[in-house]
Amino acid sequence: MSEFAWMSRRHALIGTAAVTGLAACGRKPPEKRAMQFTETGLARLEADLKANVAKGQPPGLVALVARGDQTHIWPVGGMTLSGQPPVARDTIFRIASMTKPITAVAAWMLIEEGKLKLDEPIDRLAPELANRRVLKRMDGPLDDTVPAARPITLEDVLSFRLGWGIDFNPDAPFVKATADLPGFGMPNPSAPYTPDSWMKAMGALPLQAQPGERWLYTAGANVLGVLVARAAGKPLETVFQERILGPLGMTDTAFYCPPEKASRLITGYMNDNGKLVPFAPYNDMFLKAPRFPAGDSGLVSTAEDFGGFAKFLFSGLAPDGKRLLSEASLKAMTTNCLTPAQMKDGEMILGSGRGWGLGLGVQVAASPYGVQPGAFGWDGGFGTSWFNDPAKGLTAIMLTQRVFDSPDPPSAHKDFWRDAYGAVG
Repeated sequence: MSEFAWMSRRHALIGTAAVTGLAACGRKPPEKRAMQFTETGLARLEADLKANVAKGQPPGLVALVARGDQTHIWPVGGMTLSGQPPVARDTIFRIASMTKPITAVAAWMLIEEGKLKLDEPIDRLAPELANRRVLKRMDGPLDDTVPAARPITLEDVLSFRLGWGIDFNPDAPFVKATADLPGFGMPNPSAPYTPDSWMKAMGALPLQAQPGERWLYTAGANVLGVLVARAAGKPLETVFQERILGPLGMTDTAFYCPPEKASRLITGYMNDNGKLVPFAPYNDMFLKAPRFPAGDSGLVSTAEDFGGFAKFLFSGLAPDGKRLLSEASLKAMTTNCLTPAQMKDGEMILGSGRGWGLGLGVQVAASPYGVQPGAFGWDGGFGTSWFNDPAKGLTAIMLTQRVFDSPDPPSAHKDFWRDAYGAVG
């Protein structure tokens, strides 16, 4: 039995013993309070969704809140600026970086099986990334380097502290060298890379920072996707389907939208001087299978599909009751592992009061928009957001087609986050 399975069984035995002890003392265990929403809170939430869509920012959305056995879904607005066709419950969105938690779950499943190890250098599965060198300065020449103090470990990759990620300095030589590489900018399904050729290209680059030193965003999830595929001996899309998407019933989640579902893929828009314009060429990029299935940002999905994934992350159980992920793994994923300095350094992307667990964002202090400490989740740059709050048993998902164009989220998302908490009974 693995360490994670043993820990889960130990927790279960302790819980059973506690209930048995209460019964022996003549006391009944406390009844769980039904987790419900208030009618007034739900009405306020719906009204604000419609008000934001009426302003055209965004043109359309699907919002979902779930708690206990209650799930409420609102499709609002249109799939295009014209308002037609109307958004439906099963409208498909590009969820971009909300792909990352799914990639992390796949990795944790392989950790539990012993095919991946947290403290092991990734060199065994990624020989292209052995013997790293590190830039002396992030904005310095690519050949001005020092040896890495140690190899990159799987934990570095999951925590986004492997030493690679987005740098907002357009003049840095490293930024120029990675302009066309997936993992250093906007999602790009048309990138002409295979997993192997992408790793080869990465292997030719120095690290931007020493392993374990800085939190740098997004490239780590693509490295993780390749490691997962190599450890499983199957393409990443197959690993996802067999281990996560299939068991959770996520029938509309994939790395592209097939022809028979193309009419359900919403048109994406971006802000151009206060006016929304089609987000070309990205609208067509997700209509065919990519050569490089990006573990950081490659998936399309629906609110109901992702709602099933979010519910799974409360328990690790599939809808049929089968355990897919241990409680210990879930805890590692949803516990902040960053130092205060690393959180501050990454605040432009993480947001206020948010850290990072081994696979997704973790709220450490209350956000300005009301998301509470202990909540976990992540957002997608094409206009999507999600969090789970274990203390409230609350899931909140909003999918829109308006690209985030600044660190300050659009009002539709901020209102939704506040209203989701406001609807908790």
